[in-house]
Amino acid sequence: MYRKSAQELNDHFQRGEISAKQIVEETFARIEKNDPKIQSFLSLFKQRAEEKAEVLDKKRSQGKPLGKLAAIPIAVKDNIHVKGEITTCGSKFLSNYKAVFNASAIKFIEEEDGILIGKTNMDEFGMGSSTENSAYFPTRNPWDLSCTPGGSSGGSSACVAARLCPLALGTDTGGSIRQPAAFTNLVGFKPSYGRVSRYGLVAYGSSLDQIGPLSRTVADSALLMEVIGRHCEHDSTSINSPQEDYLKKIQTSIQGKTVGVPWSFLENLAPEAKANFLASMEVLKTLGVKIVEINLDILKYSIAVYYILATAEASTNLARFDGIRYGNRSKRAKTLDEIYAFSKQEGFGPEVKNRILLGTYVLSAGYNDQYYKKAQKVRSLIIEQYRKAFSTCDMIAMPVSPFPAFPIGSINDPLQMYLQDIYTISINLAGLPAISVPSGFNKEGKPFGLQFIGSQMQDAEVLRFADNFEKATLFTKMIPPLFEGKATS
Repeated sequence: MYRKSAQELNDHFQRGEISAKQIVEETFARIEKNDPKIQSFLSLFKQRAEEKAEVLDKKRSQGKPLGKLAAIPIAVKDNIHVKGEITTCGSKFLSNYKAVFNASAIKFIEEEDGILIGKTNMDEFGMGSSTENSAYFPTRNPWDLSCTPGGSSGGSSACVAARLCPLALGTDTGGSIRQPAAFTNLVGFKPSYGRVSRYGLVAYGSSLDQIGPLSRTVADSALLMEVIGRHCEHDSTSINSPQEDYLKKIQTSIQGKTVGVPWSFLENLAPEAKANFLASMEVLKTLGVKIVEINLDILKYSIAVYYILATAEASTNLARFDGIRYGNRSKRAKTLDEIYAFSKQEGFGPEVKNRILLGTYVLSAGYNDQYYKKAQKVRSLIIEQYRKAFSTCDMIAMPVSPFPAFPIGSINDPLQMYLQDIYTISINLAGLPAISVPSGFNKEGKPFGLQFIGSQMQDAEVLRFADNFEKATLFTKMIPPLFEGKATS
């Protein structure tokens, strides 16, 4: 059963060939057997899933209508609220926080009969690119247990790659869905800003964050997007546009389309990653796609801009965690000031503290104009240059990461870690839709991902390009050697 896609599982259940109870039992048996090696989950919802399965089996036996996600096990990144369950955000600060409401994405999934199976590990508050910044434990890559699965949605990518479930929710502030997808040979989709409601997502960078799917096939991501890509009145940034029929739209050819590549921005790409990217461009040519050069040189400023704006927003968003309204209260505090100071000192990890300090600095008197306002102006220039690029092409292609998955503990320089997101960050700054789709492996068997970037609200078009590429290459059929002894299809 673990080889089946989300769509296939749903089809088998709808036809009565397998029960929801069987699906849940097999899912948790597989998690119990394999997750100790990977450590992708922070908590499991076994009783909740069993109760949902019982309801679904009864609905089917009575001939009642079933939702689009009926009987599909879905994991949830632990910064998305599920009512009645703990939301830790990968932090000790929230180890006792039980959500009192469902995120909109969770509400929509449950309305369509998806089965929530647990919360996945992550870099604390989404701040990291390797899941090493989790306050609990690092998650390991199913393709190589010595390596990171990426971050911050590393738990979600690892559990789907390990075939513990077919779908997972991640969040993407600067590449945190796409980079883990590339590292684990998955499809990771970051929707247009506002396409998926952020209501119930614990905010890191409010103008950058987006919830999106991680899956083994583009079609499965399209299926989940049909459910969660809806307007939400609780989110002021939610785009009020009709739901899209993504599954139908992705099935058409991309022959005659034009893909833009910012070649000068890719000059310093590592040799293996460059070879993989060039091979991917050749695949697109066989599909009848024209490759043209575009100018996105301004993206060299994107990391500096991102780490000014994201940390500024983070310092504001995380101010609420004070040990009084939210989070664990320090036991050694005697005064109100000590509660604030000690609770944050004990609750936040090093990377979160670093980013809060940086964000507070760039917003402080005397530096606001020098850093924050200037970064906002450059952000506007990045958005404008993307607009100009899309006037000459239908889609933009770039690598997801300059390197494949790296060993846990191998990067100690924060700046080098931040450079992991050099090809993903600008998409969040511009609010564009983008996807990582498997594009092959290096000589050590580590996966690479190809990134397609579309203009604002062209989510279906991005999924269509990725689906065409996926069907031309079949890299998504490969299974990690952890389960088969060798990588197999």
